[in-house]
Amino acid sequence: MPAQPHRLSKSRVLAGLQCHKLVWWMVHEPSAPELQPDATTQAVMDRGTRVGELARSQFPGGVLIDLPYDAYSERFARTNELLQHGAPAVYEASFSADGVYTAVDILKREERGFRLIEVKSTTSVKEHHVPDVAVQAHVLRQNGLEVIGAELMHLNRECAYPDLSNLFVRSDVSEIVQAAEKNVPTWIAEQLDMLEGPLPDVAIGPHCSAPYACPFMSRCWPSLPPHHVSTLYRMKRQRVLDLDEQGYRTIYELPEDVPLAAIADRQRRAVQEDRIIVAATLAKALEIFVPPIAFIDFETLCLAVPVWNGCHPYDQVPVQFSCHVQDTDGSVAHHEWLAEGREDPRLQLAASLIKACASARTVVAYNAGFERKRIEEMAAAFPTLAPQLLSMTARLVDLLPIVRNHVYHPQFDGSFSLKKVLPALVPELSYDGLAIAEGVTASIELERLMFSGDGLDAEATKQLRSDLLRYCHQDTWGLVKLLEFLRHLFV
Repeated sequence: MPAQPHRLSKSRVLAGLQCHKLVWWMVHEPSAPELQPDATTQAVMDRGTRVGELARSQFPGGVLIDLPYDAYSERFARTNELLQHGAPAVYEASFSADGVYTAVDILKREERGFRLIEVKSTTSVKEHHVPDVAVQAHVLRQNGLEVIGAELMHLNRECAYPDLSNLFVRSDVSEIVQAAEKNVPTWIAEQLDMLEGPLPDVAIGPHCSAPYACPFMSRCWPSLPPHHVSTLYRMKRQRVLDLDEQGYRTIYELPEDVPLAAIADRQRRAVQEDRIIVAATLAKALEIFVPPIAFIDFETLCLAVPVWNGCHPYDQVPVQFSCHVQDTDGSVAHHEWLAEGREDPRLQLAASLIKACASARTVVAYNAGFERKRIEEMAAAFPTLAPQLLSMTARLVDLLPIVRNHVYHPQFDGSFSLKKVLPALVPELSYDGLAIAEGVTASIELERLMFSGDGLDAEATKQLRSDLLRYCHQDTWGLVKLLEFLRHLFV
């Protein structure tokens, strides 16, 4: 195994299979700002690291190559040493062949050879996992190892805490990997040849976002004009291409005889007339909102490895809520709850939520299926609270379809997410000034607050809690003002 710089790694080969231009930039501009992980990307990477560490515990006696990623000579030497001395398993075993470097998650010794085990933090085998394992298998064989099998080791959604004995599923992918492995030399040769030349010309397309969103998308995709036809509600890509070929680049240019679905047609009218369009049916739809009204929103943790009783990998567990209750006289009271520490927050959160919504005849959420599911899960987890919780779901009304089916503002840009709807209809309630401005960030910060408390001093903890509470408050206060705006359309 030669100790030399590597133009390609397993991850780069996979990137090259998605797009040659992507891997060209990765190799020629490794310090590009687009390649620096943001908070979301780093959280995904950290999750993968934790899952990988747990997976190793399933193979007693294994030895970790605990050296810097780019310490190639040392990693190769240590891998050789462990293989020669009969280690039953090697974690991060490192190899190079044909200009490609790879580190194998788990290399398990068996009687007739070695089993390659790739660990993923997903809950199933994905199509793009196969070339991942195929590249590794090729490099191992080129180093003279007898690879007798290949597995994907992934999380098991059926696993429930505290019994983590079945946390992982080991799926044998030997046959499909062997078929894909035949293509690996061609993949490598094509990419190495391409990397010797200038930046390749690759047209934009579905590969820009699959299987992963390309970090360089802004370099390739043209800046679209406002209200491009691609922003039409639920517009399929092929229809966009068809409209573009017909000479319709923006919604402004679409004549009435171009057929559109009802919501997209309402969008066309709003954009072309530069005004909000309101269906006459809105007044009737609003009758369902009977005061007192409780407006609720949850923030959740989505842990890969469950830590609370009955929870499964990637369960959406509510750890924070905001609730604004508007009485019959129009007065509004606010209730909020945010977990502290690592203890299971659900029982206390559920009890606090029941108390906050006790007086409400109507409970309102935006995209309420999410809140409904979380409440039902808490009812199943805590049977003594089930009647009160399920009473809440019986009163639950979704504000999203009310907006979607009856109202369109040009600034929605084809989306009915609260982050688009609220600033358009209630401009004073923008998310721009918030330290936390969307749910993914909130979930990351909640995990940091609850499970990385040792790394936060008292002042940082206080500020983080304040930022989280302010964000969740904005969502429910926004619902109060949104419903108020919709009602005033008929005053």
